[in-house]
Amino acid sequence: MSPSHLIASIGLLGVIIFAETGLLIGFFLPGDSLLVTAGVFASPGKHIVGHTNVHLNLAGLLIGCFAAAAIGAEVGYLIGAKAGPALFSRPRSKLFKPEYVERAQGYFDRFGNVTVVLARFIPVVRTFANPVAGVSEMNARTFAIFNVIGSAIWTFGVILLGYWIGNSVKDTYLIPSVIVLSLIPVGIEVLRHRRRTARAAAATTTAGA
Repeated sequence: MSPSHLIASIGLLGVIIFAETGLLIGFFLPGDSLLVTAGVFASPGKHIVGHTNVHLNLAGLLIGCFAAAAIGAEVGYLIGAKAGPALFSRPRSKLFKPEYVERAQGYFDRFGNVTVVLARFIPVVRTFANPVAGVSEMNARTFAIFNVIGSAIWTFGVILLGYWIGNSVKDTYLIPSVIVLSLIPVGIEVLRHRRRTARAAAATTTAGA
């Protein structure tokens, strides 16, 4: 893989991680599975995609993805700080649902500032936790500290997990299966969301009866 393709691949992954953690429209992006996949491609050995042997630089991945995650979260925090309470009253659309913000707020109510770290491992919540922190006027320095910790644990941990998988699993047919498994948390969150929506709809119907 040429240096230009290598830089482009890491750069694209960085953009996706930034969007998922910093922009409200990025909540649907599969950050976990992409980080695992990148880690696999950084591991020793041949990883053929099409007719190309893809091998990413581990150090570049770790630094680039950490920076993208940390900077993206800071942007999300600033969006929340600037938008203020208006963020909670945005009109419902296919991409934005007020309950996403409410879920993130629920984690803050339960876990406090540690939510900034925990949210990294929870699809959807990791996108909305940062602007919610800004809306709730969480101290900027405190947010930055928890953000750096969370970004490091998430990106380093998940990428190195993929690296270990790629280095340990010799059967290349098993690697896609492992990557698919990393999508399970997303599926669980989708199911939980549907159940909550169904319960809310049922409660509304009962109240109106």
